[in-house]
Amino acid sequence: MLKKVFVVAVLVVFAILLFRSYGLMDAGTRLNPVATRYAQDGPEEVGAANLVTAVIVTYRGLDTLGEVTILFLTASIIGFFLASGSHQEPRSAQGTGTSEILQTAARVITPIIFLIGIYVFINGHLTPGGGFQGGAIVASGLVLMLLANPGRKVSHTLISAVESISGISFVILGILGLILASGFLDNSILGPGRFGTLFSAGAIPVIYIFVGLKVGAELSGIVSNLQQTTKEDT
Repeated sequence: MLKKVFVVAVLVVFAILLFRSYGLMDAGTRLNPVATRYAQDGPEEVGAANLVTAVIVTYRGLDTLGEVTILFLTASIIGFFLASGSHQEPRSAQGTGTSEILQTAARVITPIIFLIGIYVFINGHLTPGGGFQGGAIVASGLVLMLLANPGRKVSHTLISAVESISGISFVILGILGLILASGFLDNSILGPGRFGTLFSAGAIPVIYIFVGLKVGAELSGIVSNLQQTTKEDT
């Protein structure tokens, strides 16, 4: 009884705090000075039709580097704990089969998912999307593939190689921005191209390709480690 009263009290306090926060919230009707600067000068300076991409990849490139680093650390920690917890005697069990419908659908849909993911991060400077979204789509294709074929092995060496190469390339592009242009991940190290076309926005498409590959490899690594641990425990 006391536990229920405590839970209700916590919920009431939490509701009061949310209500007070909602009452104090002031909906902004105008852009702040920083956002105004991005909106007015961003398309001309960066050359990206997707202004969100211009902000994330160029103006706030160090933030993006931090986000990619956090994702890398998360994947590494998950892999470490899964590996340390899987050193036990595996129990003998027969593999669980999947339906023919799922296997056939996976063979047809998985390549399409990979293609859509690649499209999303290659066209991140033109349409909504980018490296993080495209990488997550690519990883979802791997999930479908493993659901349809639970016994299928994923090359950890390949995943690690893609992740390492894309991460190092991302940092190198950032350093080139410092050397050849005016800041870290400055996209002007490559020609601006024609606004609104695939080959535009300088180095942003190249940056997002590496971000997409890195995010996709890291998420795929997490899924692969989970699958490996599950197989050892069954």
